[in-house]
Amino acid sequence: MKKIISLAALLAMVLTFSAGCGGDTTGGDTNTPATGDNVVKVGIFEPASGENGAGGKQEVLGIRYAHSLQPTVEIAGETYTVELVEVDNQSDTTKAVTAAQNLVNSDVSVVLGSYGSGVSIAAGDIFKSAEIPAIGISCTNPQVTLGNDYYFRVCFLDPFQGTVMANYAMEELGADSAYVITQLGDDYSSGLGNYFVQAFEGMNGTVHTAEFQTGEVDFSAILTNAMNSDADVIFAPSAIATAPLIIQQARQMGITMPILAGDTWENESIITNAGQHATDVYLSTFFDENDTANPAAAEFVGGFKEWLNADAQNLTNNGGSDGVAAVSALGFDAYNVALQALAAAASPTGADVQAALPGVEYNGVTGSVTFNENGDANKDMAYIKTINVETGAFDFLKTQSVAE
Repeated sequence: MKKIISLAALLAMVLTFSAGCGGDTTGGDTNTPATGDNVVKVGIFEPASGENGAGGKQEVLGIRYAHSLQPTVEIAGETYTVELVEVDNQSDTTKAVTAAQNLVNSDVSVVLGSYGSGVSIAAGDIFKSAEIPAIGISCTNPQVTLGNDYYFRVCFLDPFQGTVMANYAMEELGADSAYVITQLGDDYSSGLGNYFVQAFEGMNGTVHTAEFQTGEVDFSAILTNAMNSDADVIFAPSAIATAPLIIQQARQMGITMPILAGDTWENESIITNAGQHATDVYLSTFFDENDTANPAAAEFVGGFKEWLNADAQNLTNNGGSDGVAAVSALGFDAYNVALQALAAAASPTGADVQAALPGVEYNGVTGSVTFNENGDANKDMAYIKTINVETGAFDFLKTQSVAE
């Protein structure tokens, strides 16, 4: 009898260990299955590796923090324990399809993510076919939600962001000509670059363009052309891994013109890797931790920093500091939007959650979240920041809307 009990105990330990480790690619124990009869699963569709892995980890941190504060939800009069199911889409559009299917097979009720528009677009049909709603966090390309009534998002879009940065280049930096560098085949980079071009040319500016291949590390030829052009600024929306290469090589070549980009460049690994070369760099983003005008934001910043500092792995996933990334704030809001939809749904089935999402009204840390007919958040303000090479931080400059 003792032998049988021992074997059973050993088997239980093995199963518990396997459940706690399976699929958790960014640290923490959020994939440990919840216990009890009423469990609702929330899928986390994010890159923990690849060129956008650093941003994906920060987005997940915001979700995990929100989950730590609210691990249960009332659905149709019953209390459900929320279980986070995380997959790594590896910043790759092909592998994203497999990752999305894994979430479908895990029977999730709603999905959060992803950092990176390309992987979100690639997974869209998988979620739609399975009738599982997805809530994008920082995927800004319009194609993510267009024609897909199962994809929503809590961030602003690239047509807005591109116009904001074109306005900033002209009005604040006095630029009449811009050199736009984008990544061939990357939906985020090419999309945002195109919207910047449209806005800049619409204001009678001159634009030169160049493209680079995924995985390219030598930008000397492109930057030589930029230096020899009449450009006043460079606009280079790209992945986190590429950004410091462009910045560093440009400054080493003697290029002094301002370098602009979008939201993906708000990641401290860019400052770390570009170092003292990261001068005159400007970007648009969704949130600033020093903006205390919103009481919910101030409360979030304090709590999130305390939560980060309590766990060394959290700090590592955040880039080594307790700075609050905008995508972490968006991840926090996306989780709470999902819980509001779950609470309003008739059941935890994906179709019922999807039906509840258009009616959500959530006052979040990144602003109020309501959805338009495409499932996009009604947001019209961006934060403009610059890199401070002396402090190694992103300094807030101003908020800007398209009308400004």
